[in-house]
Amino acid sequence: MQHKLKIIPLGGVGEIGKNMTVIEYENDILIIDCGLIFPDEEMPGIDVVIPDMTYLEQNRDRIRGMCVTHGHEDHIGAIPFAMERFRCPIYGTRFTNALIRHKLDEHHLTDVEIVDVDPGQTVTLGCFRIEFIKTGHSIAGAVALAIHTPIGTLIHTGDFKIDMTPIDGEPIDINRFAYYGSKGVLALLSDSTNVEHAGFTQSEKEIGKTFERVFTKAQGRVIVATFASNVYRIQQVADVAIEHGRVVCFQGRSMEQIVKYAQSLGYLHIPTDKIVTVEHLKNLPDSMVCVMTTGSQGEPMSGLFRMANSTHKLNVGAGDTVIISASAIPGNERGVARVINALYTKGADVVYDRMADVHVSGHACAGELRLMLGITKPKFFIPVHGEARHLKMHADLAKEMGVASERTFIAHNGAVIELTARKGVMNSTVQAGSLMVDGLRNIEDIVLHDRKLLSVDGLVSAVIVIDAETGRLLNPVELYSRGFIYMRENEPLISEASALVYETAKRFEETDRTEYPAVKSAVKNRLRSFLYDKTGRTPMILPIVIEI
Repeated sequence: MQHKLKIIPLGGVGEIGKNMTVIEYENDILIIDCGLIFPDEEMPGIDVVIPDMTYLEQNRDRIRGMCVTHGHEDHIGAIPFAMERFRCPIYGTRFTNALIRHKLDEHHLTDVEIVDVDPGQTVTLGCFRIEFIKTGHSIAGAVALAIHTPIGTLIHTGDFKIDMTPIDGEPIDINRFAYYGSKGVLALLSDSTNVEHAGFTQSEKEIGKTFERVFTKAQGRVIVATFASNVYRIQQVADVAIEHGRVVCFQGRSMEQIVKYAQSLGYLHIPTDKIVTVEHLKNLPDSMVCVMTTGSQGEPMSGLFRMANSTHKLNVGAGDTVIISASAIPGNERGVARVINALYTKGADVVYDRMADVHVSGHACAGELRLMLGITKPKFFIPVHGEARHLKMHADLAKEMGVASERTFIAHNGAVIELTARKGVMNSTVQAGSLMVDGLRNIEDIVLHDRKLLSVDGLVSAVIVIDAETGRLLNPVELYSRGFIYMRENEPLISEASALVYETAKRFEETDRTEYPAVKSAVKNRLRSFLYDKTGRTPMILPIVIEI
């Protein structure tokens, strides 16, 4: 009987973000990435959303290690939460690990084993031998993984694009992928994010021409908002700014932190005398100033947002040129539009992606995905890192490239894909899903439901006072509204509702304490029905019983 290799995505399929994949063979488990997603407007009060790691907690003794493809939040953001649940060594490139160490320090997790690995190196974890392969992406230190297992080799691309003229001068190691293709690849797990776009993704160097034009034209300060993690973009902007006689000032906590790491590890090369603090800018003419800041997604607490709304030391004004060097992530469009409008109101000139080439993606388009399939020639194919449409379209590409439909698996989180050297099936699942984190706590769906209800229809509390000795109602029922109606303008409604609750609450006089929950439930139901009939709204009802 052939032993089966299991591939189990716990996040990152059917969604963008929260990437986490389990590779399992007999008694050994390897984890690839451990990311998060940020909440949308349907998740009030939630800080981050992470994968459900119950399966790994239940099998912690079999975990041999975690390999990380790169340092974006959707690939490393949940690592502190994982390390609070189970411990295992973490392997990544130097820049990726610097970001991981910083995150763990913030969570006061200082005893986690983190191992730096250079592209081209191989590590052995249980029965798995993993080679780190240089790729291209919008962050330094990105790698793919060639995972040697007892029944064949898996290729996990991580997030990638094929950029043969990258800023760091080290293009993707396409020859290594071709090498494995010539030897035989059991399965390819490949990034699906940009499959909807035909052709090839632009090289990062292409947008340098736009920066050159904008800096040549600008007379006042130039403020550039971009992703803090995009070290290559930061390098390009700094180079152009210095060529035009400007100094560079970094703003935003994450921007300053990542620049520090990137410089110390040799990923950023900016002369120290060209980097100044915000306090030094007042001594310089505007024509000598370039500011790089966070806030390309319109985040309310970011540097650019505060500059646009006059709550920052560097408030934007007439004569300034602002470049938003990023595309709006789906869901952030309104926030980005608000910031752009605020910048125009302040008199600034704004350059963004609809006007000029100020951003290129870090993900492979359809042409590059075909090339990856063509050179690796996998027996089985598993599209990852995408929503349902991305996975289906990537599967269609694989079919065009000769991978039979029955050998392609469009998975969902928790699906167990079982492979042998000859065949594969997907017919079982493990517990998976999303955990919503509020501060340091996991929030259940029922709590989120209550928050949504409060945010839409508010709260009505009914205070019922009972004599502890006789059980008689002592006072009229008091109603209090928060976020439902303005009580002073709705006194007749409140009086009628109070009388209704008092009538229902009289049942407390006929029961003992063991029946109180049933009476409270009756109060809630009757008051809810009454208020809906009168207002068409269903606030949260909170009966409060006080014995005196």
